[in-house]
Amino acid sequence: MAVLNILYQPIKVGLTGATPQSFDNLDLNGNEIFVKPVSKCRTIARTGRRRASRPKPCSVLLKSGSRHLWMEDNSIYRDTVTNNGRRQGPLHSVFPTTPAEVSSVQDLFEFICSGPLIGKLGLSSEMVAESIDKWIAYGLRLCKMFEFNDLYLTTPQKARIYHYYIPVFLWCDQKVSLHRSKFKDGEDIPPLVIGFSAPQGCGKTTLVFALDYLFRVIGRKCATISIDDFYLTAEEQAKLREKYPGNALLELRGNAGSHDLSLSVETLTALGKLSKEGMKMKLPRYDKSAYSGRGDRADPPTWPEVEGPLAVVLFEGWMLGFKPLPVEDVKAVDPQLEIVNKYLEAYYDAWDKFVQAWIVIKIKDPQCVYQWRLQAEIAMRADGKPGMTDDEIMDFVSRYLPAYNAYLPTLYSEGPKGSDPDHVLVVEIDEGRNPILAR
Repeated sequence: MAVLNILYQPIKVGLTGATPQSFDNLDLNGNEIFVKPVSKCRTIARTGRRRASRPKPCSVLLKSGSRHLWMEDNSIYRDTVTNNGRRQGPLHSVFPTTPAEVSSVQDLFEFICSGPLIGKLGLSSEMVAESIDKWIAYGLRLCKMFEFNDLYLTTPQKARIYHYYIPVFLWCDQKVSLHRSKFKDGEDIPPLVIGFSAPQGCGKTTLVFALDYLFRVIGRKCATISIDDFYLTAEEQAKLREKYPGNALLELRGNAGSHDLSLSVETLTALGKLSKEGMKMKLPRYDKSAYSGRGDRADPPTWPEVEGPLAVVLFEGWMLGFKPLPVEDVKAVDPQLEIVNKYLEAYYDAWDKFVQAWIVIKIKDPQCVYQWRLQAEIAMRADGKPGMTDDEIMDFVSRYLPAYNAYLPTLYSEGPKGSDPDHVLVVEIDEGRNPILAR
């Protein structure tokens, strides 16, 4: 008989490792939070014959007449919150946007347990119940950061937080804890590098943004880096284009061959040594808006600085984890891929060997990248930055599709080169960038 403890007792909303000015029993507006208990703690028991009666849910009350978390459409991110120098745009989803109120901890508990990643994380309903205070606290933090309404969340907002961002964060934090447990007291502990392999526009940068924020909430120092930050300069890209005239896949940034691998090795190596207090370094950044959207490396004085000791490095990229294939296979997809495939042979030593845990965001159809890229360019224009026209976007994305078609099947079936299956989390998403619900 499985018994679920639904926590009909006061819940202290707090996080282990948070700062003294943390939010124990406070919402993000500084209002005190209480869970109104029912007269007696009960359980829901399930047997083969019948199901026990369901107790009344406990409601969340806020002092000072403040509003409750959980459910209204307001998906614009706070402009003042950046991720190591990056600014985020709005969330997009194909889910309905009609708000639906969650009126109890039990409702939230059941919604969390219905998520598609709970099983992959090895979490039972009992384990979720025992840690429900952390789920609530993390949810409060993310809603505040993304400026979601305190009263209502739409279905995509609720799914994005409780079915996606928080479960992935819990998985990552568990890997960080496991990594750190392998070192003795007093030893320098290098940061764990977590790689995020996901197609362009699918929301990986926003996911990393949320994870970086939550790591900082619990007191773990974090650095974020993208393979985009290692693109060749505009001048170097022009030389590559001249070296392979007529090869559309190398004319613009993106494919293997268009990255400064020495810069990536230098950066990732230095990040791995950032294990002591007071150690600092600057992280390279790439300006995609330069040269009418063709891009160029940002000026070094504008690069953000990170300080040790780092606990985790979040490393993301659209082709991270791609493995070179037999020449015949890539030429069958597109003859222009042959030289790209040759360049890819050097990428394991430059990127993948630094990664110790992997998040692989899986999509069904690479064609949706076009629509996602279009949305990203619209957001860039709305932010006052120059971007590509719709026709230029179509042309730009078409230069990535051969690589997606060639390398994604192997990535999905075998995982990244050298990866440990126990340290790989695959998240399958839909066109709205949300995890596909369990069936």
